[in-house]
Amino acid sequence: KAMCSGKLQTALLVAGYFVYLLVGAAVFQALERTAEKQEKMAAAQMKEAFLQNFTQLTVAEMEQFMKNMIEAIQNGVYPVGNESQFEESNWDFSNSFFFAGTVVSTIGYGTLHPKTAGGQIFCVFFALFGIPLNIVFLHRVGKMLSLLCKKLGKFLYEKGMRKKKIKFLTLLFFLATGILVFLCLPSVFFQITEGWSYSEGIYFAFITLSTIGFGDYVVGKQSDRKYFSYYRVLVAIWILFGLAWIALLFNL
Repeated sequence: KAMCSGKLQTALLVAGYFVYLLVGAAVFQALERTAEKQEKMAAAQMKEAFLQNFTQLTVAEMEQFMKNMIEAIQNGVYPVGNESQFEESNWDFSNSFFFAGTVVSTIGYGTLHPKTAGGQIFCVFFALFGIPLNIVFLHRVGKMLSLLCKKLGKFLYEKGMRKKKIKFLTLLFFLATGILVFLCLPSVFFQITEGWSYSEGIYFAFITLSTIGFGDYVVGKQSDRKYFSYYRVLVAIWILFGLAWIALLFNL
C-alpha cells in the first residue's frame, strides 16, 4: 500500500508540475505576444525609414537609430532579413514553455523576458510558487532514481561485493551514465541543430544544467537556421531531467 501510495503521489506531482508549466507558458504567450508584434512592427518601420533616408541622416539621428536598434535587439527583436521573419514570434508556445522552464529552474538566460506590466507581475507570482514546486519535483525524481541505485547495490551485494566498493561503483555508474546522457549526447545534438562546435555544445550543456545560465549561448535563437516544431520544449524537458540527475548525485 505504501509503495502504491508513493507511486501515486509521484505521478500526481509530475503531472501537476507539467500542468503548471503548460499553464504558465499559455499565460506568458497570451500576455506578451501582442506587445511583441507591435514592437516588431515599430522596428520594421524604423529600418525602412533608415534605408530610405540614410544618406541624409545627421550624426545625432544616426546615433539615435543605433540606440533604438540596440534596444530592439535587447528586447528580442532582430530586425534583419525580410518581413516574413517579423511574423515569427519569440512567444510561440514552444518558446513560452522553454521560458517557463528556465524561470522555475532559476537558470534565467535573460535573452527572453516579459516586457508588459502584466507579464512581469505574473512572472513574479509564477516564480514564487514555481521554484519551490521545482525543488520538490527534483527531490522526488532524484529519490526515485536513488531507488535504482539501491537495487543496483543490492544486486552487487548479493554477488559478494563489499559495501564500500558498491557505494563507489554505484556513484561512478550514475555519474558516467549521466555525463553521457545529459552532457555528451545532447552536445552532439546541439552541434547538428545549432551549428555549434562540440566544445560549445558541452559548454552550453554544463552552464545550463549548473543553472549558471550566462545567456551567451541559447538554443533556437539563430535567425538563419530552421528549427523543428517544439524543439525548445524538448530542450526544456532535457533541462528538467538533467537537473533531476544532478539532484540524484547530491543525494548519493
